[in-house]
This record gives sequence, C-alpha cells and structure tokens, in this order.
Amino acid sequence: MLNDINDVLILAARLFLATLFLIFGWRKLRDFSGTVRQMANDRLPLPRLAATAATFMELPVASAIAVGAFTRPAAVAMAFYTLGTSLVEHRYWSVKGTGYIDSLEGFYKNLGIAGGFLLLCLTGAGRYSIDVLCGIVAS
Repeated sequence: MLNDINDVLILAARLFLATLFLIFGWRKLRDFSGTVRQMANDRLPLPRLAATAATFMELPVASAIAVGAFTRPAAVAMAFYTLGTSLVEHRYWSVKGTGYIDSLEGFYKNLGIAGGFLLLCLTGAGRYSIDVLCGIVAS
C-alpha cells in the first residue's frame, strides 16, 4: 500500500516538474523568432542555438520526465539546464532597482526545481512510467 502511494506521489512530482517547462517550451516554439530575440537581448552567444537548446530541453526532455521515459538521465539534464538558466536569466547579484526581487526569487525557485529533478534522479520514475513499462528499470 505504501509503495502504491509512493508511486502516485512520484508520478505527481514528475507531472508538476514537467508542467512549467512544457508550457514555456510550447511558447518558445510558437514564437521561436521572439525566443531568439530574447536570447540575443540576454547577450547569449549564438542566440539561435541557445533558443533551439532551450526549446529542446523544455519540450522533448520535459515530456520524457512527464511520461517517465529515460527518467534518470532526463532529470539530471533538466537539473543542469535549470541551474544554467538561473545563472543566465536570474543573476540577482548584478540587478539593481525594481528587478532585484524578481531575479532573486526566480534564482531560488530554480534551485528548488533543480533539487526536485535531482531527487527524481534518485527515486527514478516510479511504477507508473514508460521506463517500467518498457523494462528499462524494475518497478
């Protein structure tokens, strides 16, 4: 019984973690030129490549998390991606004025999300996943 509850909670955690990235990944894909402009405004080198990488991480990789496919490597990739976006987009230590609190909040929220992905890497996808269905891991 406790294992059933744990598997349901792991499924919920996967879905909660993936939702944010799926929503914003879809937005990035729908307005790809706007995403490239944002990357250029953020002074990222190779903004088109950065936008492509962000869209890839937020759609197919987050989808893999949601359905529990290749969960452990996808979770590690998402943890690093989330930390990277914090260092690029939420550099609160260099923000002055009104954007400071938003940047500070975004940075530490991303740390929490990255922690969730690291825990998912530890726990695995749980029984309700493609990983278990395909025999990639035991339930």
